Amino acid sequence: MALLDDAIEASGGMSRWSRLQRFTLHLSIKGTLLSCVGRARQFKDLVAEGSTRTQSVRFTGLTRGEKSGTFQPDSVTIENLDGQVLRTWLNPSLQFLDHGNDPLADDLHLVFFCGFSIWNYLTTPFLLAHPDVKVEELSPWKENGQTWRRLRALFPPEIVTSSPAQIFYFDENSLQRRADHGLLGMTVAHYSWAHQVFSDVTVPTLRRSLALRPDGTAAPKPVLLDVEVFDATFE
Repeated sequence: MALLDDAIEASGGMSRWSRLQRFTLHLSIKGTLLSCVGRARQFKDLVAEGSTRTQSVRFTGLTRGEKSGTFQPDSVTIENLDGQVLRTWLNPSLQFLDHGNDPLADDLHLVFFCGFSIWNYLTTPFLLAHPDVKVEELSPWKENGQTWRRLRALFPPEIVTSSPAQIFYFDENSLQRRADHGLLGMTVAHYSWAHQVFSDVTVPTLRRSLALRPDGTAAPKPVLLDVEVFDATFE
């Protein structure tokens, strides 16, 4: 598909991506989804390390540097600085989002949520070329005087994601600028910008999730998630 090919090439190319195995990010995650459950500083100034091939992310520096957390589709763990496992959640499921008023108040839930979110953010658009991800190009979208091309993607159950059906927007340089998807019972527009090149891979260093209005525009407040990448390496 022409748009997906253009997006992959703009982000570094599949040849480069296929040679990579791991990533390391220095980042912060904030927003009302964290602050409303008393986790405003939980994911501030930490390191995320993981695989580019499979969904796996380890966060170091949680709770002001006192703990680490690891996300994988079949398990989530919380560890102390010595590597001792303090808590484990086997076979995690997104069904926890449907129970309770504050589903992200639990540390295991928060690591699970941030783990698959960061992994999916980082691996897109390459993830969209997965053989089990179905994509189709939609009509262009105009926003703030710009015309963005769009792809609808349908993810298979084995890829943990916030919602199986998502729409991705790409600017005139074929760089991802927005994604619409479900999130905690609502629909959001997840914006990305300030792209930088790290290890020959182009990465958006700023991301923001906003509630989506029925007309397809985003409400400016509240900011549900705010992600800033300070540095990234791939190997």
